[in-house]
Amino acid sequence: MEAKSEFPLDARQIDAFRRALLDWYGEHQRDLPWRRAGDPYAVWVSEIMLQQTRVDQVRPYYDRFMELFPTAAHLGTAPLEDVLKAWEGMGYYARARNLHRAARRVVEEHGGQIPEDPARISDLPGIGPYTAAAILSIAFGKDCPVVDGNVVRVLSRLFLLTGNPASSAARKKIDGLAGRLLARGRAGDFNQAMMELGATICTPRKPRCGACPVNPFCEARKTLPDPSVLPRKRPRKQRPHHHVAAGIVGRNDEVLIVRRPTDGLLGGLWEFPGGIVGKGVVGEEFLAEEIKNTLGIGIRVDRAVATLRHAFTHFEMTLQGYSCSHLEGVARHRDGNECRWVRFDDLGSFAFPRAYQRLIEAAAEVREDRQPAGST
Repeated sequence: MEAKSEFPLDARQIDAFRRALLDWYGEHQRDLPWRRAGDPYAVWVSEIMLQQTRVDQVRPYYDRFMELFPTAAHLGTAPLEDVLKAWEGMGYYARARNLHRAARRVVEEHGGQIPEDPARISDLPGIGPYTAAAILSIAFGKDCPVVDGNVVRVLSRLFLLTGNPASSAARKKIDGLAGRLLARGRAGDFNQAMMELGATICTPRKPRCGACPVNPFCEARKTLPDPSVLPRKRPRKQRPHHHVAAGIVGRNDEVLIVRRPTDGLLGGLWEFPGGIVGKGVVGEEFLAEEIKNTLGIGIRVDRAVATLRHAFTHFEMTLQGYSCSHLEGVARHRDGNECRWVRFDDLGSFAFPRAYQRLIEAAAEVREDRQPAGST
């Protein structure tokens, strides 16, 4: 007997659930480029990109990324700067850095081929249990259940799981249910079908229960007036807010940019010099002193360029950008971070966080407005 007595569905119901889900997926699955590729590398890249990012956002990045780095060998031998530039705007840049490091190891240790051994693939940077299971099942047909946020939501409603899915006990139960439901021999299709169901039908708000192929099995639909109350989560903590001042320091037709350390938040990306402004501190005064202390140069703060708000995962930021003039000194970062003078028009060649891209756009508009009439 396939199902134990304590499992919510018996063997006949499990079989019916699998058939209904897979038939629906075969007819309604979205046409996504990584599904057409049939390539473990393509699956790997797509799974990394899809972490924390919606499908509609990923598609244009995926297409461009695969044109630039069509194989693990191309990616592993590319400069990190090029990889970060291709990733620019998608956020969560640790994914790109880990993908690049992992690709180098794939080239050096596995002859450019993505390993299908669970232990070896899990040893690569950035590949945790979920990503390993997704690649192994979708690319190599291994019988590994995949549990992402979509699957957690589907299972929570399907089996009326009222605990917080972030707790270890609840997650253990969810993983067990996913393993019992898995259609062995068709794990790749089944896992993608479960994720597709959560992404398109069993959505966080206003789930389309009437269109769900497995709604006869759903306890939340039978029991609750509104199935969207599941899964239950702890209230979000209020994110801290930082005020950041950044100086677009000009010298002739060049501006000064600084590269963040490779490890850490936004690692390896470029930004304009500056920092977090303390409460009650005037941004202009802070900026001149901060740049003097960190880069050893004297500047004059000329005018405000833009004030922008940006939200990260764990905090929010108000970015105040100022146009500044270099007065004296040679720029050398006190922590050894790379800094360069580059033409303003060449800033597009460097990978910046999204907030700083917006600041560049605002500064470009200011420069255009100040351009004398008739000049080129």
